[in-house]
Amino acid sequence: QVQLVESGGGLVQPGGSLRLSCAASGSIISINAMGWYRQAPGKQRELVAAIISGGSTNYADSVKGRFTISRDNAKNTVLLQMNSLKPEDTAVYYCNVEGYDSTWLKRAYWGQGTQVTVSS
Repeated sequence: QVQLVESGGGLVQPGGSLRLSCAASGSIISINAMGWYRQAPGKQRELVAAIISGGSTNYADSVKGRFTISRDNAKNTVLLQMNSLKPEDTAVYYCNVEGYDSTWLKRAYWGQGTQVTVSS
């Protein structure tokens, strides 16, 4: 079993900041990539940002320059610092982890989601 525990969502005014955190625990042997996706009402889930084991990062065009993803390999934790938030950033944000379980099968795991609302 692998658990992803997310925290840090909430309500913020436009231009504000939030930091999301996701900690992975359980029977995961090796993590390849960690990332954040989001899903707004009536829209498909989309990649926000991802970071692979070597440290390379990938961002959606809509968040480049505003969001920063980072990773603590020792704690199996991924952070998403979100600055200059806009109303269109409002969505449920999901943590995603890709790695190998105890049988060395490659799997993808999802967090339960955390709501981010940007509104005045």
